[in-house]
Amino acid sequence: MSSASPNSLFGMGNPLLDIIAVVDKDFLETYSLKPNDQILAEDQHKALFEEIVKKFKVEYHAGGATQNSIKIAQWMIQEPHNIGTFFGCIGKDKFGDILKEKAKDAHIDAHYYEQDEEPTGTCAACITGDNRSLVANLAAANCYKKDKHLDLEENWALVEKAKVYYIAGFFLTVSLESILKVAKHASENNKLFCMNLSAPFICQFFKDNLMQVIPYVDVLFGNETEATAFAKEQDFETEDIKEIAKKAQALPKVNTKRQRIVVLTQGKDETVCQSDTVETFPVLKIDPKDIVDTNGAGDAFVGGFLSELVMDKPIDKCVKAAHYAANVIIRRAGCTFPEKPDFK
Repeated sequence: MSSASPNSLFGMGNPLLDIIAVVDKDFLETYSLKPNDQILAEDQHKALFEEIVKKFKVEYHAGGATQNSIKIAQWMIQEPHNIGTFFGCIGKDKFGDILKEKAKDAHIDAHYYEQDEEPTGTCAACITGDNRSLVANLAAANCYKKDKHLDLEENWALVEKAKVYYIAGFFLTVSLESILKVAKHASENNKLFCMNLSAPFICQFFKDNLMQVIPYVDVLFGNETEATAFAKEQDFETEDIKEIAKKAQALPKVNTKRQRIVVLTQGKDETVCQSDTVETFPVLKIDPKDIVDTNGAGDAFVGGFLSELVMDKPIDKCVKAAHYAANVIIRRAGCTFPEKPDFK
């Protein structure tokens, strides 16, 4: 029996419309993109968003890392609807309307801060083989304002209603003060605050922001490249994933009633979980020819994990659900899924 209730999961982040296309090597080279990376768009990438639509067959999907994870958690749980609340900023435009529609279809209780200075953010997912290079043009997503949205009484009431919080590291580039307000609320009320390292550039160039939030983090997610970047920036002096997990787990923590859990994924290799002790969990086997697109695998992993966490399930159950969700997502284009999960 599900013990998840509406608005028990809260997410805040960058709502982006994903523009997904299979591209060629020349396209990556034109814009100096690595095959497997995530970056923020700079001036040199401005034309990319138009060119990708003209040159390749594109699909549009509601995206943004945090929103994807909330969407997957809802899909895993199925009933009741609106388990997840989502806050973020969009523009008053066609893409913004699509995002609102898609959030509704996914049964997410999305409350967007809408402004008309910047258009709705987009993320180009440039697929080559089983690699994906993400280029995010945050635009409106970058305009989220604590005082204009999070602090409003009716919105803050939704934050208070939740018992599990998830914010991807990407939002550290947008509104540190919003993250800290939510993180402190979780910590003071002994609720679960979860965060994702999200990308090497977050660990490198936004490490001051990241380290202000880490003391409030109960569950920290990351993949092997992010973990390695984090370890390097923190002078952990190791590239061993288990050691990194151990050292990240031991970083200072405000709410001492809960031990921090560090969850690090390694693609097809085992997932490492560190709380009291270190545990490893093998991922579900998949034939490489069944992999359509690894874009969204990390978001799906977190979504699966959160779907069990919000129902107070033990960590091994959370990881099992995480592996299941990621396994489903990589068989499809974008962060999309069949109508119902068959997770046992």
